[in-house]
Amino acid sequence: MSSSSTLHLLPLFLLLPVGSAITFSISNQCSYTVWPAATPVGGGTRLDPGASWTLNMPAGTSGRVWPRTGCLFDSAGNGSCQTGDCAGALQCTVSGKTPATLAEYTLGNPDYLDISLVDGFNVPMDFLPVPANGQKGQGCSKGPRCAANITSQCPSQLKAPGGCNNACTVFNEDKYCCIREGGKTCEPTTYSVFFIRMCPDAYSYSYDDSSSTMFTCPSGTNYQVVFCPPANITSLPPATNASAPRNPATFPRSRVFGVVLGSVGSLIVLLIFITFFAYKLRTRRHREMEEVYEEFGELPGMPTRFTFQQLEEATDQFRDKLGEGGFGSVFEGQYANEKIAVKRLDQAGQGKKEFLAEVQTIGGIHHINLVRLIGFCAEKSHRLLVYEYMPKGSLDKWIYNRHDNDAPPLDWQTRCKIITHIAKGLSYLHEECMKRIAHLDVKPQNILLDENFNAKLSDFGLKKVKSDELAYLIDKHSTDMQVHKQEVLEMMKLAMWCLQIDSKRRPQMSEVIKVLEGHMNAESKIDHNFVATSQTMFGIAENTGSSDPPQASYLSGPR
Repeated sequence: MSSSSTLHLLPLFLLLPVGSAITFSISNQCSYTVWPAATPVGGGTRLDPGASWTLNMPAGTSGRVWPRTGCLFDSAGNGSCQTGDCAGALQCTVSGKTPATLAEYTLGNPDYLDISLVDGFNVPMDFLPVPANGQKGQGCSKGPRCAANITSQCPSQLKAPGGCNNACTVFNEDKYCCIREGGKTCEPTTYSVFFIRMCPDAYSYSYDDSSSTMFTCPSGTNYQVVFCPPANITSLPPATNASAPRNPATFPRSRVFGVVLGSVGSLIVLLIFITFFAYKLRTRRHREMEEVYEEFGELPGMPTRFTFQQLEEATDQFRDKLGEGGFGSVFEGQYANEKIAVKRLDQAGQGKKEFLAEVQTIGGIHHINLVRLIGFCAEKSHRLLVYEYMPKGSLDKWIYNRHDNDAPPLDWQTRCKIITHIAKGLSYLHEECMKRIAHLDVKPQNILLDENFNAKLSDFGLKKVKSDELAYLIDKHSTDMQVHKQEVLEMMKLAMWCLQIDSKRRPQMSEVIKVLEGHMNAESKIDHNFVATSQTMFGIAENTGSSDPPQASYLSGPR
């Protein structure tokens, strides 16, 4: 988090007196969980919707409070946040990562307070005084507010996962940062005008006009920080003479009393109903979350569990689609410092427990030629899987020339490497994995490539069994097979060996790898009749030995 915002309050440190503690009440009125952080006093905590946190600040303290979003912490308080993260700790002792909305204060005589957008914006915020002794009008009539949702209207150049960056953070140029020596004012830029329009009370660079963005209150004033405050309701303008009401004295006092009493009674009844329904809604949400935690907490070795809100923010509302397959769409995302691919599964009548079983199975499989499952989400009807990101995309884009760049077609050596990697992945699933899995959906769209064209299988454990579906596609765009004629013939022999009707004569995947790597030759005694025409042959074909997974193997996927 930028240190320039702290400089805004440095001239005030000499005015600090020593006195009694000041109360800061921090409340969350957002519809989602916020993890507030406070330094140097407070550290941090978790605030669910409607919850609050109280801090006692010693007089003479100068510090800041900011919201964090998209957080995931373990029982020891270690983890990470999408915005406002402070070195991966729940209890903050250092400043947080941009973007984050800051509430800054110096408790002196008088107190100074402001809302800073120097480090960007992530959550709407109010920083309001609670007048001493409950009295109003004692020199502290208002505090800074930034109730607008800047993230939803953030310029594209400043957008960040979960928030909106300051222009200085993005461009690091003097005209945006306003840090030139001796500078007291700066010419407005398009971005500074945007922030001023959205939050006039906040300041967005170090030498912003302090007369409009710095607020003061008498010492001893208590304060409240509100995340996602309601819209600012200002007083209506005075009525003109033509529409002015009659003098109250002309109304009978009994009628006035009846109207007031009826209005107050109606308001009380309405508030009771609103409170009751809000309580029921909040109780139901907590019950649903507890059920989810109980179910997921009972299973050992589960991948990281994400909330739907975290994945929405990580993918910027599922904006960048990488592809679409038989099980759903895949979106590019960024969580913390890692690029991810989020697969949003189509609904197929699968329950939560069935989905948990699938996640537990896939999450326990680790091989260099299988795409790694990072985490998952199962909230209400949402079913999502989070995978490692493969920068070169799927194989079909390369063998059918559908990639977005002008790269040449794959050469023969690269194709052979990819085939070998696929065989190694299948060999692990068939022969080495504790719960053996039949992929049943090997096709170019399910083979992903990393930066160096190393191949990894995806969608293993998700396939429904379909008897009428083609499992493999033929590449019609080979360009250099004549140059490698002998290798192509060996590859064809291997393919015919794998297609033997009698499954006992087929190779295991470990043998396929040895042939591909040149450690053994393909079987030369091959039956070239690839169609079972007799009942006897059909019976042989039903034998599940050799390269087929054993009968007891675990066929994963929605059933």
